[in-house]
Amino acid sequence: MKAYRIRAGGGIDSLALADEARAPLGAGQIRLRVRAVSLNFRDLMIADGRYPAGGERPVIPVSDAVAEVIELGPDAGRWALGDRVATSFFPHWHAGAANPRNTRDPFGADADGVLAEEIVVSQESVFAVPAHLDDLQAATLTCAGVTAWNALFVEAGLRPGQSVLLLGTGGVSIWGLQLAKAAGLRAIVTSSSDDKLERARALGADATINYRTQPEWQDEVLRLTGGAGVDAVLEVGGSGTLTRSVRAAAMNGTVAIIGGVSGFGGDLDAIALIMGAKRLSGIFVGSRSMGEDLARFVEVNRIVPVVDRSFAFEQAREAYRYLESGSHFGKVTIKVAG
Repeated sequence: MKAYRIRAGGGIDSLALADEARAPLGAGQIRLRVRAVSLNFRDLMIADGRYPAGGERPVIPVSDAVAEVIELGPDAGRWALGDRVATSFFPHWHAGAANPRNTRDPFGADADGVLAEEIVVSQESVFAVPAHLDDLQAATLTCAGVTAWNALFVEAGLRPGQSVLLLGTGGVSIWGLQLAKAAGLRAIVTSSSDDKLERARALGADATINYRTQPEWQDEVLRLTGGAGVDAVLEVGGSGTLTRSVRAAAMNGTVAIIGGVSGFGGDLDAIALIMGAKRLSGIFVGSRSMGEDLARFVEVNRIVPVVDRSFAFEQAREAYRYLESGSHFGKVTIKVAG
C-alpha cells in the first residue's frame, strides 16, 4: 500500500511517497480504498510549520477523502462493502459541541491522514456522500463544505433573506456561496480578480467587490446593504481583513473566523464589536453530524461543488504547489484510485 508522508515544517519538498504496511482492523473499524482527496490551506500550513501538528514523525497528510468500504472489522455493522463515504475531519467529534476530547487527533495533523491508497478508520468517523457527486466533488465535503455549513447555519444561524459576505474565491468561500444561494441568502463576494468575480456571479453572487480597486471594501459592503451591513461574514483573511470584516457586519451580525491567509493577529476594533453587538465566532470545521446535514442538503438541492483542478496521485507535490499559488477558484483535488 502506497502513502505519502510529510514532515511538519519541512516544506512541500518533504512530501514523499513510500510503501506502507497494511494496518490491521480492530473492533468497529473499516478499511477504505481512497478514491480522491482534496487539499486545504491547512495542508500548506503543516508543510510550512505554521500549524500545530504534533510529533516529530512524518505524518500521512490531508484530512479530506472520499473512499469505498472494502473490509469490515469485528462489530463494524454501520456500513456495507462498496459503500462510498467521506471522512469526518475530527474522527471523534460525532455530534454536539466541540471539546478538547472530541477534537483530538484530527486527520492529517496529530494523526495520520488520507493521502494514501488505503486507510483504516472507525466506522463512526465517516458519513455517506450524495450519489450525484463524482469522487472529486465528494472529496470536498469534509473540511471546506462542513466549515461553510457550520459558519452559515450553525454559528450564524442564517435564514432565507439574510445576507453573507464571502472573502475570496477559495474552497470555503465558494462552498459558502453555493450553500447560501441554495438557502435563499443574499451573497456578496470579494476578490482581486475580475475574472474570478465574473465566475462568482455565474454561481449566483448578488454583488461582487474587487478589493484591489476598492481597498476600503467594507464601505462598499455598507453601501450595497443600505448602510446596514451583512448578517454574517466568512472571514478567511486573518490579520489583513478582520477589522474591515467587523465593520462590514450588521448589528447583531456574526463574523465567522475560519482562517488566516494573511496571517493571524492584528488589530481588533473592539468599539465596533461592542456598539454593534457583533459576535466573533471561531469555526473549527465541524462534527460528523454537520457533515451528514450538509450531505443531505447538497443532495436535495443538487449542489455540485466547484473543483478547480485535479491532479494524479503521483502529482501530489504539484497539487500542493498549485494550491500555494492562489490561482484556484474553488477546490484543488487529487485522484487516488478509480
